[in-house]
Order: sequence, then C-alpha cells, then structure tokens
Amino acid sequence: MNDLESFEKKTVGEILTWALKEFHPQIALASSFGAEDVALIDMMVKIHPKSRVFTLDTGRLPQETYDLMDEIREKYKIQIETYFPDTAAVEKMVNQKGYNLFYQSVENRKECCGVRKVEPLKRALKGLKAWITGLRREQSVTRTGVAKVEVDQDHGGIYKINPLADWTRQQVWDYIKKNAVPYNKLHDKGYLSIGCDPCTRAVKTGEDERAGRWWWERPDQKECGLHARR
Repeated sequence: MNDLESFEKKTVGEILTWALKEFHPQIALASSFGAEDVALIDMMVKIHPKSRVFTLDTGRLPQETYDLMDEIREKYKIQIETYFPDTAAVEKMVNQKGYNLFYQSVENRKECCGVRKVEPLKRALKGLKAWITGLRREQSVTRTGVAKVEVDQDHGGIYKINPLADWTRQQVWDYIKKNAVPYNKLHDKGYLSIGCDPCTRAVKTGEDERAGRWWWERPDQKECGLHARR
C-alpha cells in the first residue's frame, strides 16, 4: 500500500475489490446520493453485500434525495448510516446569523457547512481505516489533483479511496443506465451536482459540473470542507 501511484493504473472494480477485502468492516462510502455515489453503491454491493454506506443529513436536503435514500435501501437491502449535525450547534448558528446565513458571505457559508457537514463527517469516520468517495477530477477546478488512493491527513491518516477519479460524467451515467441503478430525479431537471436544497440549482448549458453548487461564489471556493486539499 506504500506505492499509492500504482493504483492509478487499476480499474474501479479492482480498487473496490482490494479496498473492501483489505479494510471491511472498517471502510465505508460517504454518500450524498449523487450519480457517482449510487454507481459506487451498486458496484460495492455486488462485490460485498454488506458494504457500509453513510450519509450526512444536514437537515436542508431536497425531498428527492430522501426519496432516493429509501429506494436505495430497499433495492440493495443495506443500512444507510445517517449522521446529523449537533442540535445545539445548529441552534446557536441559526439564532445568531439566521436561516440563510450562507448567502451573506463565503465565511458564513463555510461555517454552515462546518456545522452541518464537516463535524458530522468526523464522527462518521471515527473508527474507520478507510473511506470511499465519488470524487472525479473533471468535476471542478478544485478536484483536478484527486488521486485514486491517498492518505487523508485531515482525518488521522486513514486511506481515502476515490475509485472514479479518472472517470467522465458520461462513464458514470453509462454505468447507471446499463445497470438500472436508481438515481436522484433532480438529475433529470438539469441538476448535475446535488447538495443542500438552498445551495443547489440546475446547471445551464456549457457550465461547469458543479456550477449549480453555491453558484454565487467563485469556482475556486466551491468546497464545503469535506474534501479540503492541502
């Protein structure tokens, strides 16, 4: 595992097979139930039926995302481990800065993401030796350096596995269609990347894949802190 560059030549299936064999049950997919994540769930369950999946429920997700979660649970017979933000922290933040503080400044938006996503992620990763994500290099300018397997120094040096790093959006959707994988119906309405409801919109023709996330900010600012890169 020391030669992480060797994973760059491996396929998604090879990486997932290795990771699940090496780390299960101390490995889980962090899923927001975007296209990449549902494709990975389908692949993982076929390799290991008891693959673990967790999600961060911010309290501001679209109804379509909740509908998909139930559909995934039913189809794959898996538990979705759900982590919510700390109630006291949310109450304090909203009472001080309002419900829609994220529109006011980048700092406020990152604070909201910190409370609703980053802190719950730390709890979700506790006790894991590795986590899997659906990150792809072509998603945005902040993700061009994503490796297929890397050491996550921000979370205690556990392994962070990004099997789809070199996949295109078309490859993801080809897999979804070929394997009849359930997906978020917002994708049919022009949403290429789906997060919290007030922070996500449909993408216009020619725009970046993540243009609909925090659309009022510059492209180089569009990370919530879950995937901060040193």
